[in-house]
Amino acid sequence: MEQNIFAEGLPVRRRPHPFTLLVFGASGDLASRKLYPAFFSLYREGAIDDWFLIGFGRRPWSDSDFRQEIEKAIASFRLNEDERQGFLERCFYVQGDIDDPASYERLAAVIKADRDLVSYLAVPPEQYRPIIDNLHRSGLSRRHPFASRVVVEKPFGRSGQEARALNEFITERYEESSVFRIDHYLGKETVQNIAVFRFGNGIFEPIWNNNYIHHIEITVAETVGVEKRAAYYEQSGALRDMVQNHLLQLLALVAMEPPTSFSSDLVRDEKVKVLRALRPLSDLDILANTLRGQYKAGLIDGQNVPGYVEEPGVDPQSKTETYAALIAHIDSWRWYGVPFMLRTGKRLGRRVSEIAVHFKKPAMNLFPQAFGGANQLVFRIQPDEGLTLYLNTKIPGLTDRSRMVSMDFLYGTGFGHPSPEAYERLLLDALIGDSTLYTRRDEVEASWAFIDPIRQAWDAQAVPLLLYEAGSSGPLAAQGLAERIGDHWRRL
Repeated sequence: MEQNIFAEGLPVRRRPHPFTLLVFGASGDLASRKLYPAFFSLYREGAIDDWFLIGFGRRPWSDSDFRQEIEKAIASFRLNEDERQGFLERCFYVQGDIDDPASYERLAAVIKADRDLVSYLAVPPEQYRPIIDNLHRSGLSRRHPFASRVVVEKPFGRSGQEARALNEFITERYEESSVFRIDHYLGKETVQNIAVFRFGNGIFEPIWNNNYIHHIEITVAETVGVEKRAAYYEQSGALRDMVQNHLLQLLALVAMEPPTSFSSDLVRDEKVKVLRALRPLSDLDILANTLRGQYKAGLIDGQNVPGYVEEPGVDPQSKTETYAALIAHIDSWRWYGVPFMLRTGKRLGRRVSEIAVHFKKPAMNLFPQAFGGANQLVFRIQPDEGLTLYLNTKIPGLTDRSRMVSMDFLYGTGFGHPSPEAYERLLLDALIGDSTLYTRRDEVEASWAFIDPIRQAWDAQAVPLLLYEAGSSGPLAAQGLAERIGDHWRRL
C-alpha cells in the first residue's frame, strides 16, 4: 500500500496559498516526464488543495486534449476515478505564441486574480527572455498583494557574462526573491541530508575540516550518451552541463559553514562564500589540474554503442567534451589544503552520483601489515540513495589482519517508504515560496567566475581532448589527476 506521508502527521512544511501553476512548454518532454507526475503526486499526497494548472503552448489543443496528455504522463500511478477526475478537472490549456502579446492577454483573462501565480518555464533557454518580458508587460510578473514567481531551468547562461545579463533582464521584471533557478540535484533526498548529517550529529561536525579530511571526491557518472540532446549538448559540453551547476552546488553544500538558521538566504549566503573562496585556476593550473574527454564506440551492458561524433545531430569533427575532471581548492580556514576532486561523464561504466569524504590515515599506524585503508564516508545520491561509512576492523582469527567493512543506510529501506522525487520537493518549495534549494543570482555568477577561465582554455584547445571507450571509467589520464594528491578515484 502506498503511504501518504502528509496524512500520517509527519512534519510537513506549510501548504501553499491558493495558486495557479502556469506551465510554458506544456507539450514538451520535461513537462510530461517530470512536472505533471510530480504535481499529481503532490495532489495525491494532500500537499496542495486550492489550485489550477494551466498549460501554454502553440499546439491547437482543447482543454480535453491537454487533459489526455496529462493522463498519459501520470499513467504509472494507480488511479481511482475520483482522483483522476478531481485532478484533471482543474487543468486547462491556452494556445498561444511566446512572442505574441495577445496570447498573454488571453492568459491574463483566464488566470484568477485572487491567488498566487507560479510560472514554470519548461522551455529552451533562448525562450526565457520573450516569455518573461511578455509576462511583465501583461501585468503577470507582479500581482501584489499576491505572489508571482518564475521558475527557470538550467542552463542559466553559457558564461558569466551571459548569466549576468540574463539576471539583469529578469530582475528588472521580477523581484529576486521571486526568481527560482532550479537545479534538480538539490531536490534529491541525500543532497538535503548533507546539512542534517553535518550539523545534526555532534560526532561529525568537529572533524569536518582540514585537520581530519584528506580530500573530497564528487562524481556524477552516466551510462547514457547524448541521446536526443545533440543540438543542446554541442553548445554545452560536460563542463557547462554538469560541473558549473550540479557539481559545484554539491561542493558548496558539503563545504559550507553552518548558517545561523536554515532560512533560504542564510543557507545560500554560506554557499556563496564557498564558491567565492574557490581558488582561481591559472593557465598552468588548468593544464595540470583539469582534464576533458570524449567517448568513442564501446560496450554498455553488453550492447555496442556509437561514439559521440557518430551520434545523430553531432558534428563529425566535434571537439565537445563528454567527460570533465578537475581538482579544486577552497581558500578558507576550514578547507585550506584539502583537494576537491570533481568528475562527470557520459557513457561511463556505471551510473552513479556520490560525494566521498576521504579521511586522513591515523597519525601512527599500529597495524602496518593489516591496515585496510583510510576511512571514507560516502553520500550516495543515485541510484541507491543513502550513506556508507567505511571502517577498518579485525578479521576473525589468530592473526592481526584487518579489512575495510561498510556500515550502510538506504533511504528506501530505512524509513519504510520511498523518497519523493526531486521535482516533487522542488516544485512544492516553489509553490510555497521557499527558495532554500534554489540557486540565487550571486551563486550562479560566482560559479561561472570559477568555470569561465577553464572553458576559455578548453575552447582554445589549450587542454587536449582525450578519447575514452564507452563503458570504461573515462580517460586513462584521469588517474594522473588523483595521483597528484596521492590517491585514486573510487572505482566506477
